[in-house]
Amino acid sequence: MGQLPRPRPERLAEKLLHIRESLGLSQNGIIRYLGLKGMISQNGISAFELGAREPALPFLLKYARAAGVCVDVLIDDEIDLPETIPSIPKHTRTAPGKPTDSRKRG
Repeated sequence: MGQLPRPRPERLAEKLLHIRESLGLSQNGIIRYLGLKGMISQNGISAFELGAREPALPFLLKYARAAGVCVDVLIDDEIDLPETIPSIPKHTRTAPGKPTDSRKRG
């Protein structure tokens, strides 16, 4: 029996390209900026930006941090990137049972 294809974010490739261009970097430049030298080639970045391949989760996390967004912004097709990149992340949800501020609760 065959498996159903895994759902893929349709806008991920365009968002990754937009992040790189907003930071004013070449494909090799984004590799250095994200600290991925020796882990991926320029062809790999090109494949991400063309939608031919999806980045591994740790790569997505690096892209999100570089752009100043939460990872869900990258993978949720209904959420647009902010106009200004890098941005300041806005976490809209907290983990259950965790306080929403940095003060300890007693």
